[in-house]
Amino acid sequence: MPVPEDLIKILVCPKCKGELEYVKEPEAFICHSCELVYKVEDDIPIMLIEEAIPLSQWEQKKSS
Repeated sequence: MPVPEDLIKILVCPKCKGELEYVKEPEAFICHSCELVYKVEDDIPIMLIEEAIPLSQWEQKKSS
């Protein structure tokens, strides 16, 4: 079960409070301002700054 649409609309970046881009494959939320990726595990967004992955590192993993 994917993240509910109403939750996707209200989530913001915990670091800058900016907009997040929701990506379905692999499921994650991206903050382009902070260049951080927040993973979704077991349909639960992990919105902890210390758990976020740098965008460049996430893109490298995704392309591998």
